[in-house]
Amino acid sequence: MRVPRAVSLLAAAALGGPAVATGARHEPLPFAVGEELAYHVRASGVRGRGTMTVDGPVDVRGTETYHLRFVVKAGLGPFKGSDRTESWLDPRRMAALRFESAERHIFSRRDERVELYPEARRWETADGQTGESPTDAPLDELSFIYFLRSLPLPNDTSYTFNRYFDAERNPTIVRVLARDTLTTKAGHFRIVLVEMRVRDSRHYAGEGILRFALSDDTCRLPVRIESAMPNVGAVVFTLDAYRHPSGPCAAGQS
Repeated sequence: MRVPRAVSLLAAAALGGPAVATGARHEPLPFAVGEELAYHVRASGVRGRGTMTVDGPVDVRGTETYHLRFVVKAGLGPFKGSDRTESWLDPRRMAALRFESAERHIFSRRDERVELYPEARRWETADGQTGESPTDAPLDELSFIYFLRSLPLPNDTSYTFNRYFDAERNPTIVRVLARDTLTTKAGHFRIVLVEMRVRDSRHYAGEGILRFALSDDTCRLPVRIESAMPNVGAVVFTLDAYRHPSGPCAAGQS
């Protein structure tokens, strides 16, 4: 599982909306159309910028979806790379209906397009590969980040999910590690630190570990995203600026 694919940038070379059901609870989603998050990216000397946006609604086979984008551009000296990941998410069911990605690294390029059919529990790629999903509410690597933001995150909580659309990349294990504060260019935040363990044989040596510092408020902004990858080392996304439909989220802002 590649959650998020954007943290793999240069591996070859150097989200007030609809309610989501979580157990017996029905809470407003912490993201909505109009959200924009801007990051600076650091990885073993590589520097770059990243953006996460929520647009829409976009019709996908008769369903109104949120169009999620995670775009990263980074490089080392004259060597540049880019990474674009997109997901079309049904916010009422928290199910992805379409997924696309495009990686442009120094010596490689890779494109992926997948149509997801939640009711049929199956998926199909643009080049004709097909597979079964273990769930009727599948997620991809980008929509999983937004799903993570929708979860209740009390202290010492652990979740195990079989929600990735490709059964071979399950399960995903999520643990709440701690609560703290974090200051970035975007403001001063109370945060909840969450660890996600994912299966991704291509980007990680079997299991990957990502850590998300989410704002401990109704916005659940990914203030920082950290990952460690073979041949790349630590990759860190730190929030520089944001626009949220409900207004400021950082502690002390108004």
